Amino acid sequence: MNYQAFTNDSLTLMYEGVRGALAADDALKRQGEETRFRVRETPDWKKHAANLEAEMLKRGMMFEVIEWHEGQEKLPFE
Repeated sequence: MNYQAFTNDSLTLMYEGVRGALAADDALKRQGEETRFRVRETPDWKKHAANLEAEMLKRGMMFEVIEWHEGQEKLPFE
């Protein structure tokens, strides 16, 4: 995907979409149900999020990093 072609708002929307899908999966898992999006089980989700982060950082955009697991390292500006 050509992340450079997207606007800042588009990058933010896609990144928040990853966060939302992850939150939905986590909520379903806590309820003992099958996950819908399989964000944690599908490596391409993390790759997509990492590519979005890289482009947003390149542009100097501020964003809250997705916490993939507790105790995760934080970026220096957080």
